[in-house]
Amino acid sequence: MAKTEFMNALMQLAAEKNLPKEIVLTALESAMVSAYRKESFTHGEDISVKIHPLTGEVKLTLKKVVVEKTEDEYREVSLKDAKKKDKTLTVGDTVVADTPPPNAGRIPAQIAKQVILQKLHDAERGAIYEEFVGKEGEIITGTVQRVTPEHVVVDIGKTEAIIPQNEKVPTERYRQGQRLKLYIVEVARTTKGPQIIASRAHRNLLRDMLILEIPEIASGTVEIKAVAREAGYRSKVAVTTRQSGIDPVGCCVGLRGIRIQNIVNELNGEKIDVVQWSDDPRQFIANALSPAQVLGVTLNEGETTALVKVPDKHLSLAIGKEGQNVRLAAKLTGWRIDIKSATELDARKETHKVDTAMAAEAATAPAEVEEMPVSAEMVEDIVPAEEAEELQPVAASIGAEEPAGATGIEILMATDASTPSKPSKIRFAEDIMAGREGKAKKKEAVKKDEAKETGAKAKKTKHKKTTYYEEEELES
Repeated sequence: MAKTEFMNALMQLAAEKNLPKEIVLTALESAMVSAYRKESFTHGEDISVKIHPLTGEVKLTLKKVVVEKTEDEYREVSLKDAKKKDKTLTVGDTVVADTPPPNAGRIPAQIAKQVILQKLHDAERGAIYEEFVGKEGEIITGTVQRVTPEHVVVDIGKTEAIIPQNEKVPTERYRQGQRLKLYIVEVARTTKGPQIIASRAHRNLLRDMLILEIPEIASGTVEIKAVAREAGYRSKVAVTTRQSGIDPVGCCVGLRGIRIQNIVNELNGEKIDVVQWSDDPRQFIANALSPAQVLGVTLNEGETTALVKVPDKHLSLAIGKEGQNVRLAAKLTGWRIDIKSATELDARKETHKVDTAMAAEAATAPAEVEEMPVSAEMVEDIVPAEEAEELQPVAASIGAEEPAGATGIEILMATDASTPSKPSKIRFAEDIMAGREGKAKKKEAVKKDEAKETGAKAKKTKHKKTTYYEEEELES
């Protein structure tokens, strides 16, 4: 092969692999060393090949180490033989000898070809890794190649990116040939080449798309302070401005919402709320709960919680579907948010005022002993009416006046303790209970007698009917 043809082939190979010419030359030199060692040299010899980058001239050199006494003739040379070529050489120096390159046969040529391809492939992988490792955290555009249950493979030009299951958007359906904007999460070096992990659900995908779509954000006039996203459903973005007289929310939304609509279309209909950022946490929380109206915000800085008061008709709007609105607002602001309606908070305040007043009144009022009223039914439960009658003569004998309709216990309570009287008869619980048991036995005996009389009448009636039937049979 002529030198001109060799250089043309070298340049073409470098262009096809998108690699620098120096890397291709290095791969070719390594392949030629493998071929020469296979054909004409042993594996122990230290040989190297150098190709001139302009002329394509091949130069083969053999290196040996100077020693006192040689033990490996392929890698070592004696000091005596080395001084024949150069008298300045000493033990430990390296002797470099130029050797004409031999003609390689078929097998060494095949080996050289395999080595060249492998070296070029490794160099290509290394170049791709170096290119994309600097693009972590950026947006790229790719075309869907394959869709599997585990991941989606996207062609991004020189290599492929993978969207894992946890980086997919639940509401999106991917199809082959579909063009997508991806956020590069990670670039890893593996034995099979660089592995690029991309995402469609990352919140920074929305941030970078806003930077690409809105010139004010790209120039720094409008700044994105925070982003909260539930991929596929809804997102909230807090923005502010560095110049007075500029509406940051209006810049992001655009005329008739054209700017934000482009991003919504790219994200397949995901809703995006753009709110005004504020230094005051109360105002920022109220803005983050948009579109709901907020009446007041109470902060607990120790626990990083906020109690938000909203009108009754805006309660469901502030909470959102399945709590989505308040959850995104909490992510956006960094505060734990508790939403209550105005009616509920007012009722809670009134209850708290009443409880506070009652507690204060109870603390200042003197302690009083409440007297428990005694009713006639309670007295009868203690002493039956029959026994109360027995107590009436005792009360009369000690001079107590018997009120109309008074029971025995009331008579005893009305008796003056200072009046002398004869000792009253002591009634024990056993005696009272025995009287009650006797009364119950009398009632049971009465019931048994009534049952016997009823049974006897029934038996007599049955006997009469039987006799009547027997008389009819005799007459017939």
